[in-house]
Amino acid sequence: MSARGLLPVRTEAGAPSPSAPRSYRVETWGCQMNVLDGERMAGQLEGLGLSLAGEGEDADVLILNTCDVREKAEAKVYSALGVLAERKRVNPNLVVGVTGCLAQVSGDQILERAPWVDFVLGTGNVEKVGEIVRRAWTQRRQTKALDLPEDSPVYQFRQISRGSRFQAYATVIEGCDQFCTFCIVPFTRGRERCRRSSEILEEIGWLVGCGYTEVTLLGQTVNAYRDPDGGSGLGDLLARASTVPGLARLRFLTSHPLFVDDSLIAALASGGNIAPYLHLPAQSGSDRVLYRMKRRYDRARYLDTLARVRRYVPDVAVSSDFIVGFPGETEEDFSDTLDLVRRASFANVFAFLYSPRRGTASARWGTEKVVRADVAALRLQRLLALQEELQARMNRDLVGTRFEVLLEGRDRQGQGRGRTACNRIVHIPGAENIEPGSYVSVRITRGLPNSLMGELAISL
Repeated sequence: MSARGLLPVRTEAGAPSPSAPRSYRVETWGCQMNVLDGERMAGQLEGLGLSLAGEGEDADVLILNTCDVREKAEAKVYSALGVLAERKRVNPNLVVGVTGCLAQVSGDQILERAPWVDFVLGTGNVEKVGEIVRRAWTQRRQTKALDLPEDSPVYQFRQISRGSRFQAYATVIEGCDQFCTFCIVPFTRGRERCRRSSEILEEIGWLVGCGYTEVTLLGQTVNAYRDPDGGSGLGDLLARASTVPGLARLRFLTSHPLFVDDSLIAALASGGNIAPYLHLPAQSGSDRVLYRMKRRYDRARYLDTLARVRRYVPDVAVSSDFIVGFPGETEEDFSDTLDLVRRASFANVFAFLYSPRRGTASARWGTEKVVRADVAALRLQRLLALQEELQARMNRDLVGTRFEVLLEGRDRQGQGRGRTACNRIVHIPGAENIEPGSYVSVRITRGLPNSLMGELAISL
């Protein structure tokens, strides 16, 4: 028997071992947590001697790192698996793996629908991907690893192959205990498990030593973080992490309105390298819908939380998530959402149509009070149009102000493209030849609906 949680599904007795693979590709869908998981897997594969396949080059090991938050992401994965069936037929030595949230909740179905897949790996087994890939190519063994750990997670952070050389993610908490009625995360990521602050601070110090200047702390509900060694929360962790010498920017994603406490607000208000940015999903502006979502706050409490934050951090930029067309949402409920958006002055909004996910409470309601697809789609357009109007006005008000911008690369027009500490995107003509990863002072010259235009002032 293999290691705990690694269940052999099929072994082809007597099959010759293929030649060792030379290249890999990890294709990732979904959130920043998935992006970091993909980087963790890439690091392990490189530790086996594999190199990243070039653009347009067929990889010897291909991993689909999946999302299951919305139905569209799931459909993309099965479509990709259909294409891979032919590649696997032509090249039986190709190693194909499916990882991430869809693998966690649908591992057996994936193996049934796509028997050419060599392994399915759940979210709690990312650290085992190197071992599993080695088994796939040496033993021709189909494997599934879907157990969700309960212990505090430990990361081999020195082995992560980061997608940037100056920006890095660091997970502080995995899983979620909230069980919102629309959300599959507690089933795909498990219950909350927090990393020890000592390990997180060690990772941040190591990243800075490697040249990373911006670090984002991650968690599905990041401000539910509690240090296993002492119980201190995210605010204390931010305050300690901000003192790491050489760290220019410190961010965190994603927060829940219930856990925005005084310690977190104090950390934001302390300024320095803690970015004045808060992503705080509201999901709806209707008390009735919020109750059915099991969000455990109402619109008044949400707006009061924003007011508390802005009282101490007046220049904070707040973004939010909304679900449109939740079962039972009436036109009056949706009007309440529009009203909340008008009142909240969001710097940015991410809005999505409701998508029932199996295993969640709302999916078990069946067709109860389903919002017609055309009605929901029109509501989404109205919400996005309102936010675009408000956002354009807000961005125009920033003309003449100066921001420190971290250059991330070039935009589609070849201009410099970067991001302020408050997470606003800035296009900068004349910055094309400045090295990505540089911090520059930029004066805003124009406010666009979704970004800013600026001119270089003084290099920092």
